[in-house]
Amino acid sequence: MATRTTAGTAASTTTTGTGTTADTASVAAAGRRGGRFAGFVRVSIALQTASILFQAVTAGMALTSEVGSTLHDLGSKGMYAMSMLYLLAAVLAWRPGGGPARPALYATGFLLLGTLQVVMGVNHVMAVHVPLGVLMFGLSLLDLGRVALQRMRPTAEAAA
Repeated sequence: MATRTTAGTAASTTTTGTGTTADTASVAAAGRRGGRFAGFVRVSIALQTASILFQAVTAGMALTSEVGSTLHDLGSKGMYAMSMLYLLAAVLAWRPGGGPARPALYATGFLLLGTLQVVMGVNHVMAVHVPLGVLMFGLSLLDLGRVALQRMRPTAEAAA
């Protein structure tokens, strides 16, 4: 087995006894969940979680002031946009990135929950709107933790 390292890069090419060549940098990139879009997924889920937290803060402010109500209304549009951004990032990490499909399913669920949340808020159905907001924040926080822990977990190539 011969190993060749290109100057200025961390990539190396390994030739096995069968004559096949594997570029370890591309193997490592394919081994990362989502490849080059993994960072985009991490940022988008963090933005979604932050926007849902902003909604919780402005919901309390909306009870006492008109400014809080306006901020909550604007924040709902931002939260919905962050959910769409997360879906875009998850689909890019899945299809061209070669990552798993599960984050795209999670992102689709968040977008559906966000749609229901907006409808319940516009119709002033607070008995559904408030608990759904708490659920969304908890699920988004769990998903953010999953993504953060996934980054810290060593890959098979790093362990070997």
